[in-house]
Amino acid sequence: MDDLFGAASPAPAVARAPAAEAAQAYAPLAERLRPRTLDEVIGQHSLLDAGKPLRVAFESGRPHSMILWGPPGTGKTTLARLMATAFDAEFVQISAVLGGVKDIRDAVDRAKLAQAQGRRCIVFVDEVHRFNKAQQDAFLPHVESGLFTFIGATTENPSFEVNSALLSRATVHVLQPISEEDLQGLLQRASQALDAVAPEPAAAQRLIAYADGDARRLLNTYENVARMVGPQAPIDEATLERCLGAQLRRYDKGGEQFYDTISALHKSVRGSHPDAALYWLVRMLDGGVDARYIVRRLIRMAAEDIGLADPRALRLCLDASETYEHLGSPEGELALAEAVVYLAVAPKSNAVYTAYKAARAFVQQDGTRPVPLHLRNAPTKLMKSLDYGRDYRYAHDEAGGYAAGERYFPDALDPPPQFYAPVPRGLEIKIGEKLAQLRARDAAAASSEPSKVSGDSR
Repeated sequence: MDDLFGAASPAPAVARAPAAEAAQAYAPLAERLRPRTLDEVIGQHSLLDAGKPLRVAFESGRPHSMILWGPPGTGKTTLARLMATAFDAEFVQISAVLGGVKDIRDAVDRAKLAQAQGRRCIVFVDEVHRFNKAQQDAFLPHVESGLFTFIGATTENPSFEVNSALLSRATVHVLQPISEEDLQGLLQRASQALDAVAPEPAAAQRLIAYADGDARRLLNTYENVARMVGPQAPIDEATLERCLGAQLRRYDKGGEQFYDTISALHKSVRGSHPDAALYWLVRMLDGGVDARYIVRRLIRMAAEDIGLADPRALRLCLDASETYEHLGSPEGELALAEAVVYLAVAPKSNAVYTAYKAARAFVQQDGTRPVPLHLRNAPTKLMKSLDYGRDYRYAHDEAGGYAAGERYFPDALDPPPQFYAPVPRGLEIKIGEKLAQLRARDAAAASSEPSKVSGDSR
């Protein structure tokens, strides 16, 4: 009997074969070429080569609960199905997009039935990050009891999207995008399966770039093009443009065009050119770039190229990120445009960025200097008896809230290094004036050689 997650109960092979063959003939190409054995799986060498984690799991005969994390079309569902086949386990598949607690209860019932029959059960949850906390928690007692082996698939970082309790009971395996070399071989298999003319080299390269490491996207796209032009018609770049049009503007995440475009956006912002910055933003969105990636880069621009010249820039980018998460596309893209324009017209300063790099470089080449006694924490009598915190000057008790002449660097650093140099733009004009005043007070204190003011160790 058919149900939501499994196939029909087995019928005699003679009666079932013609229907199965017909179904296979009409199945999408991606389904027809789905690997039937572990050796047919392409890519994922870090997990499936000899001695690697998933290969060992298959060969050990002892499945373990796991989360398969990786981009679409990298084999997450295939690996879960192959594991069920390898262990002769009942395979229950749940879509977290469509399923709920009722589906989890049904999976538990099927697992109990399989257990009564002496069989293992694997419960596979696709897009597991879509389940809420209660739904994820519903798996915990059954995973702990060993009733079933849990396999979750996700395209999102499980550290953020999967409950820590469930995460602690599952091994995370990271799947990588399929390499161009592996996709090239898959495309050759696809042309044989369709009995079609293989795409010309330039067209094949463009299809592979469009697939962006996603084997399913490659197969679906190629099948659609072959169906449009006919099985024996040649496929060149012009054919792809005619059949796919604007879709081909999608970027390859690892390709030169992608990084060139984000570089153009960053440099247009840095160069205070809002129109060009908007142009490159729209080019990226139009090409299918994940808006969340763009937001992360905007936040970086705010910290690196604007900094304290206008601290509001960083907050506005974080607000744009939150707005996009609430509205999604296309409405949320307006918040990105607002952030891009603001960053472009804001005063620029890389003073903090430069100071941070200089401080890192200094610390990496310098020794581990001791903290001066007067700056050390002294929570116990023993520490106080060792002069921890002795003669520390509490800045709030000093004139103007500043302990002129006080040293905050290690004792041997003389003269102390200066990393941060505010630029004469935006808020950093005021910051520069303030630092100049404080340094003048330090110089005056040093010239008059004031005696140290004893104080408590607050």
